[in-house]
Amino acid sequence: MSNIWYALGLTLLAGLATGVGSAIAFFAKRTDYRFLSVATGFSAGVMLYVSFVEIMPKGLAALTIPYGERLGHWINTGSFFGGMALIGLIDTLVPAAKNPHETHSEEETAPLHDAAAAWPVFDTADPLAGEARAGSHDHRVDRSRLARMGLFTALAIAIHNFPEGLATFLAALENPSLGAAIALAIALHNIPEGISVSVPIYYATGDRRKAFAYSLLSGMAEPVGAGAAFLALTLLTGGAIPPQVMGLTFGGVAGIMVYISLDELLPTSKAYGKGHDSLLGLVSGMIVMALSLLLMK
Repeated sequence: MSNIWYALGLTLLAGLATGVGSAIAFFAKRTDYRFLSVATGFSAGVMLYVSFVEIMPKGLAALTIPYGERLGHWINTGSFFGGMALIGLIDTLVPAAKNPHETHSEEETAPLHDAAAAWPVFDTADPLAGEARAGSHDHRVDRSRLARMGLFTALAIAIHNFPEGLATFLAALENPSLGAAIALAIALHNIPEGISVSVPIYYATGDRRKAFAYSLLSGMAEPVGAGAAFLALTLLTGGAIPPQVMGLTFGGVAGIMVYISLDELLPTSKAYGKGHDSLLGLVSGMIVMALSLLLMK
């Protein structure tokens, strides 16, 4: 348990990345969508590689200690799909008002960092039967609805971030280098989420500080999840992590990360990028993760 503060710090940094996304929306002269494409693809590459090459085997090793080789394999596989089912259930019960990784057009984000820029038209009819342009959000709604959408997106992201924080904390506690890799991948995928919370709240309130604050708060569910894991360990196990708990956690973490990669990161990367940007990010993430693991052995 000597790595507690390190593990808590990693989850805090991962959560703060939503604030980074909000800051990019407000202060960058121009949002670099190709960078976001490569970054989210990179995050997916890290998550997928580390899930199958490092986390799943560690979960199996932990589970074979109490349950033996055969049963350990079954429980490890079950925990993997259990992690996918958990995050899928959260997606079903708490869907975001909009896809939190959906790209915003430059017209939509320009007023966030340039007060002289014209705001998108909210209430005029679109010639295409009231539909928004392809590739952009439909902001032709009243401001109260925009505020609800932004707040609900922030809440949905916070609920999604809670198990991510718990997983990062437990992984870092058991293996600091693995925890750092997971925290990096989650931080990169939190950046577009920060943008998605900021945009509708800013347009609803005209208040940059409020939009930034809600964006940042949605990411703070990561360290809250870590704190919950810490309290559970302290109260239920006296500070020592049983191999059964660690094995189940690693399997569940792998399932959660694979689900996030396939359901959120890769589609987002394709939406932001051009050509093979997302593939470049994906392969780069795998290479960096592979080299990191090799150098740490």
